Amino acid sequence: MEEVKLHSPVSVNPDTEILNSANPDAITEGLSDLLKPAVEEIDDRVKTVRESQVDLRHQIDSLASDLRNISDTHAVPIDLDPYVKKLNNSRRRVMLVNNILQNVQERLNKLYHNVSKETARRKSSLDPQSPSVAK
Repeated sequence: MEEVKLHSPVSVNPDTEILNSANPDAITEGLSDLLKPAVEEIDDRVKTVRESQVDLRHQIDSLASDLRNISDTHAVPIDLDPYVKKLNNSRRRVMLVNNILQNVQERLNKLYHNVSKETARRKSSLDPQSPSVAK
């Protein structure tokens, strides 16, 4: 039978020692610098999707209005009301997705703001205090 060696939970890992001995502010700043481009890209894409959702909602409204007008003014062999209802249902779902995206964007902005604020706070605590001018 082959003996299985288990690592002790208190074993020393050289990578962990490097992280523990590194300046935590440098790690925070590094993480901030790493996440900032991703957060900005996600934010831009969410804005683009929200704008597309608004355009889609306006087009659905316009199409539903046109279908209602056609149905009211002309004798159509097809009942357009089910299609208008489907369009209204799609509009409702688009608005729901838009609200979800808006919430995600607000959370993302708060996260970005908090990370920036924390980074600035840590940088200011690392900067040497300049001597105050005597009054």
